[in-house]
Amino acid sequence: MRHHKAGIKLNRTPSHRNAMFRNMVTSLFKYDKIKTTDVKAKELRRWADHLITLAKKGDLHARRQALAIVREKEVVYKLFDEAQTRYGEIQGGYTRIIKIGRRPGDAALVSMIELVASEKGKKKKSKKVEKKQDTKKAMPDSKAVDTEKGDVKPEKTVSAEPAPKDPEAKASGSESGTDETPVDDAGSDAVAKDEPKA
Repeated sequence: MRHHKAGIKLNRTPSHRNAMFRNMVTSLFKYDKIKTTDVKAKELRRWADHLITLAKKGDLHARRQALAIVREKEVVYKLFDEAQTRYGEIQGGYTRIIKIGRRPGDAALVSMIELVASEKGKKKKSKKVEKKQDTKKAMPDSKAVDTEKGDVKPEKTVSAEPAPKDPEAKASGSESGTDETPVDDAGSDAVAKDEPKA
């Protein structure tokens, strides 16, 4: 009888199975996520949770136990350095399994297993909230800036030239650059000739 024999066989010998999971857990901690079959991902979760628990202890004995499992020393150093900051707040649930679909060759169910960071460290404000707060902080009291956005009407400024009343004069005045009304040249010359000479 197979009592107290945890784990799955996967139709492999124990040495082959251990070597495979050692390689997979090393890759998981090295790249933060890997793609594998559903059954292997569920078993790999046990290995990863055990190693993160060792890393959270952080003592020399735990480090040596992790080095007996993980293939690369640099991966163990990285894991032990980040364990308290990344997983210190949570107790378990260090990995997430996302189902992808079926593999084209043999139609096996494929999943992606990835490491989960602490929610306290990951909490960030959404972009909309940040933009609203930035605009409130950056909003000066000057009305000149508000007029660019169209929020506040500008103060009336007094111009030296009077504005024309009829639209035709307005159009001709804007084209020529002056706001004067057209004057009959012949009439002005006649008035100038009739004046007495001094």
